[in-house]
Amino acid sequence: MDSLGRTYLLVDGENIDATLGGSILGRRPQPQERPRWDRLLTFAEEHWGQPVTPLFFLAVHGEIPMPFVQALTSLGYKPVPLSGTPDQKVVDLGIQRTLEEIGRREGDVVLVSNDGDFIPQLAPLIGTRRTGLLAFNEFRNLGYTELQAQGLEVFDLEYDVHAFTETLPRLRVIPIDEFDPAQFLG
Repeated sequence: MDSLGRTYLLVDGENIDATLGGSILGRRPQPQERPRWDRLLTFAEEHWGQPVTPLFFLAVHGEIPMPFVQALTSLGYKPVPLSGTPDQKVVDLGIQRTLEEIGRREGDVVLVSNDGDFIPQLAPLIGTRRTGLLAFNEFRNLGYTELQAQGLEVFDLEYDVHAFTETLPRLRVIPIDEFDPAQFLG
């Protein structure tokens, strides 16, 4: 499939942070344990060899977290601060609407989330443009497996993207050619 000239990188930072803290670390991540957001941007640019428009979706309950927003902006991200009623999942709604809008324009898309709430909006894009998912493989919604069979490219945030500076305490199946017993012996 020919490149359409632009990749939209949509980041569900809350989902990644919640998965990292709740499922992998079992506690709130320390700053050095969080993804290096610049590495996601670099990965997306290098993987498909074209410019990236990175959007970072934030739920804001009160004041905008300016230090974080300024850090994202300095990396080239466009922060998307959203608010709504307590029963609204504003980040999900924002990403869903953005995926629908991308469907009306040219451009490839990479979603950064484990959440399956985006499958209905992502599925129609597969086959009409390049589509990718950056997630934690063992925690991504199983619905993405079917989309992967249809052409969705799936990458692990730690193992493929190298988005972390420290090794995370994850259990993964190790290909025998990569197995190093010394890692288990201490």
